[in-house]
Formats: sequence, structure tokens, C-alpha cells
Amino acid sequence: MVFTTLEAFFKAHPKAAVAFSGGVDSAFLLWAARQYGADVHAYYVSTAFQPAFEHEDAKRLAEELGVPMTVVHTQILANAQVVTNGPDRCYHCKRALFHQLCQHARADGYALLLDGTNASDDAGDRPGMRALRELGVRSPLRECGLTKAEVRARSKEAGLFTWEKPAYACLATRIPTGMSITADLLERVEQAETALHGLGFYDFRVRVTQEGLARLQVTEPQMARAFAERQAIEQALKPAFPAVLLDLTARKASE
Repeated sequence: MVFTTLEAFFKAHPKAAVAFSGGVDSAFLLWAARQYGADVHAYYVSTAFQPAFEHEDAKRLAEELGVPMTVVHTQILANAQVVTNGPDRCYHCKRALFHQLCQHARADGYALLLDGTNASDDAGDRPGMRALRELGVRSPLRECGLTKAEVRARSKEAGLFTWEKPAYACLATRIPTGMSITADLLERVEQAETALHGLGFYDFRVRVTQEGLARLQVTEPQMARAFAERQAIEQALKPAFPAVLLDLTARKASE
């Protein structure tokens, strides 16, 4: 069945679990489920790939919406197919995490698991989507044709604090393909990004080079400031990385 609105989707599926990251998309999906009267339960998966602020945001929104949230702890670094960080790392990671979420949801009486993939996400460029299809996970935002821009606009109308939150990919994406993912490397990336946020930067990435250095990507409006404050940035990131490189190719602002 094809659904054109979230209201129609939740009328047809009045009981569902939501894989909840605390980001823009899953936050709006959780709000919509609540808004349209669904019996909904949020599941937040906690791994070494998620920074602490994501958990805090998820907890805050679930409490504001009055939706119960279960935190599922997963030792993703015990998965060899993930830590070797090959080209299909995202597929193996997503399949492992969502398999565990499905098990928890079903044990709690929720046969349907939803995720926040939207219509702007390119399925051809996201191997993780293949894992979702294999596990039977549904993506109502995508099915109803809601783009990232529409999700943000509707989130703002709904009064969700997440409406202007920058898109945030997991920490594993900061490590180049082929370089093994370790807990130490992830902690250093999170430490560096927390330090940059403390300096007032936003919507950026600290990526690791093959040599183990930090490569900073910022949006065009922040480029001049990053160059002007390079010494402060170097000092802030020094505890985590021996050197910091500024990528002169501006990062595209998150939708």
C-alpha cells in the first residue's frame, strides 16, 4: 500500500517502534507517531560511534514528547566486519545494529520497526539502506515523499528543538576506508569535535587522515574564521591530534 501522508501511515500502523537517533528525521517521525495516536516506543542504540550529545538530545526529546525510550547498548567494535572498515562497513554496521533493535522491539511486543530515512536520502549511495530492506524496517518519511527540507520546516512548526540541528553522521565516517576503527581513534575524534564546538564552530567534521592527523572541514561561511583562528584550533585539538589540516574545499552546509 502506498501512503501519501504520515497520518495515513500511522492509521494503518497504529503500533510501532522507532529507531531513534535524536536527529532531525527520527525526532520528527517520533513526533508524528505520537501526534497521530500511535502506540509508539523509541529505541536508541548506544555504540562507540555515537557521541554523548546525541544520547542527551534523544533523551530530552523523548521526555518532551512523553514517549518511552529504551537504550540498547551494542558492542559494535566486536564486529570484525565493521572494525576492518571496508567499503561495505556501513552495511554490516547497520545490519548488526538494526537486527538487535528488531529483537528488542519484538520482545516488547512491537512487530514493526521504523527508521527516519527521508526522501532526500539517495538509496543508491547508502549501503545501509540495503540492510534495512533485508530486515523489513520501514521508512515512513521516505515512503510519504518527505524531503529533509520539509522535515525541518514541519519540525519547526511542531516546536521541536531538533528542527535546525545540523545533520550528523556517526563517528565512524571520520575514519578513511581501510583504516581500522579503534575505540581510541573514535574517542579522539569526539574529543576534537567537542573542543571545536566549544570554540563556537558548527556543522563541521574532523576527519582522520591516513597519517593519523586531523583534517578539518567547515562550511564556506566559517572558512575565514577557521583560518583566522587557526592557532586556537590547533591548541584545542592538540590533546587529540599532533597536527590539524584545514580542508580548503568548503563543506556543504547540512540541509
